[in-house]
Amino acid sequence: MWITNLIFDDSACRQTGVKYQTEIFLSNFRPLLYVFGIEIYLKIFENIFRTSYTFHMKNQNKSLKNIANFIYEAGILNKTPRSGLWFLGTGAQSVSEHIFRTTVIGYALSELIPRADKNKVILLCLIHDLGESRTSDLNYVHQKYGRLAESQAVEDIAKSLPFGANLKSLHKEAKERKTLEAKIAKDADNLEWMATLREEFDKGNFKAKSWIELAYKRLKTPQAKKLGKLLTEIKPDDWWFNEKDKWFIDRKPETKKWKSK
Repeated sequence: MWITNLIFDDSACRQTGVKYQTEIFLSNFRPLLYVFGIEIYLKIFENIFRTSYTFHMKNQNKSLKNIANFIYEAGILNKTPRSGLWFLGTGAQSVSEHIFRTTVIGYALSELIPRADKNKVILLCLIHDLGESRTSDLNYVHQKYGRLAESQAVEDIAKSLPFGANLKSLHKEAKERKTLEAKIAKDADNLEWMATLREEFDKGNFKAKSWIELAYKRLKTPQAKKLGKLLTEIKPDDWWFNEKDKWFIDRKPETKKWKSK
């Protein structure tokens, strides 16, 4: 029994990918098998081990190919526009740009809410618009006439991936918004939209103000509401621009040090 268990335990083979794992096993145990007069089992075990290894390597190669395709598909989000800005009249943003800042905001919010699972929040933010690589982004006007099957798109993406079940589960959680982490991820989504709108407002699009107010009403957690209020009060360039900073006038070394407001 112990020999059989060892033969079927190919974890080392999976972890290291060593091509000659079979040969190592056989070279170590062939004398022992002959001593016990069970050489007939040698060929049986050898064939089983080689077949198992070959099957595993074929599956691994297929999985890696699917992951490579997934990487390229994610890249489509770099080119997929956020369509809400078309109706606003100004601005341009890709879905990837939106996802990145949403994830940063989600992490920041999770730091403010200690009981939240930070890793879960980050993952939910990363995949919340993943299906838009196949459905594109629909704004609120579009959605009045139907929503594209984003969940179906994610399900189709997940089918080919070794971690597909986890991907599908995370997307479902994000869309249901029942868990604390999903609520935080959605707040991050709305806060990112508010920040984008505020940037357009500061460029002269005054219509963005009423859009910001509507987005604020969708926030759920107290921490997000406080942060959202600050986003309406602080200018987008406040993090770097200070008209009182002499560096912007003389560029002298003694005024070069970063000064926070």
